Amino acid sequence: MLITPKVAVVLLNYNGQHWLQQFLPGVLATDYSALEVIVADNASTDDSIQWLTKEHPGVRTIQLKKNTGYAGGYNLALKDVQADYFVLLNTDVYVEPGWLLPLVACMESDPLIGAAQPRIRAYHNRSLFEYAGAAGGWIDILGYPFARGRVFDHIEADIGQYNDTVEIFWASGACFCVRRDAFEKAKGFDADFFAHQEEIDLCWRLQLLGYRIVACGSSEVYHVGGGTLPVGGRKVMLNFRNNLIMLSRNLPTAEKIWVIPARWILDVIAAWRALFQGRVQEFMGIARAHFAVIGWWMNGKSRHIEGKKPLHSLRGVHKSVLIWDFYVKGLKSFTEIISNR
Repeated sequence: MLITPKVAVVLLNYNGQHWLQQFLPGVLATDYSALEVIVADNASTDDSIQWLTKEHPGVRTIQLKKNTGYAGGYNLALKDVQADYFVLLNTDVYVEPGWLLPLVACMESDPLIGAAQPRIRAYHNRSLFEYAGAAGGWIDILGYPFARGRVFDHIEADIGQYNDTVEIFWASGACFCVRRDAFEKAKGFDADFFAHQEEIDLCWRLQLLGYRIVACGSSEVYHVGGGTLPVGGRKVMLNFRNNLIMLSRNLPTAEKIWVIPARWILDVIAAWRALFQGRVQEFMGIARAHFAVIGWWMNGKSRHIEGKKPLHSLRGVHKSVLIWDFYVKGLKSFTEIISNR
């Protein structure tokens, strides 16, 4: 007799009552027998909890005392969740009934698969991939993240080119399926990240622990995008700050001594380019990120990472410089860039 693994789909909510009203019914209609749907509330100030209590009294809620972002919020909430797999699902994601089963089947196919994601399409234009993860995340040797179906701001149409199941570097936090044992062994997210790229950091550490990260092409969901943290200076700051912290923490010293200076210079160029183009918030966000990283270094907050390996030895790494391929060579699609190595 086959045992169906228990899955907890956990939606982290912060002032997202409108998203819950729109998308929670679809999650509850998921066709999977051993499923628990949980809403973890990050100290919302709207009427999310009151609405849930009234409209969906059977849905378990975990009320957190303060908003510690995606990273801290999930770390706290998942301590109170028992399941074989956690699926961390953004509140602004639409799912159809059959989305979960192929994702779990993918995880069950190999005990060394630590995390996985479905194909993620744009909710408002369903022929396109969505920015946050598309069909599976990669990274280049300088730490720039990109995805199958999304390189920088270039988004591809989904015409079936990424319907396979393959190894990747990182799985998207918009719909992040992780083995509970692996999550605990990796000690969860780095709460200092708050939001943005914490899933890349976790997947990096999972690889160092011997786990594989995969994109499951037979499952798909639809993501609004930007629903939890609007575009602005804070979003830019978190992305640039967290990326540099991730590189500082996870790279071996021999790589860190040249990658960090190179990225620092490229960030400065990006900041001044943004300023000259009138994007003042972006300029300020990058500047704040750099000051924050300096403070992080000075405070000695980096925790020790076991078993560091050269970045190029991991799966899902583009062994070239992405900005050169994209801006100089003019290669826009993921397939063009990877095949040009």
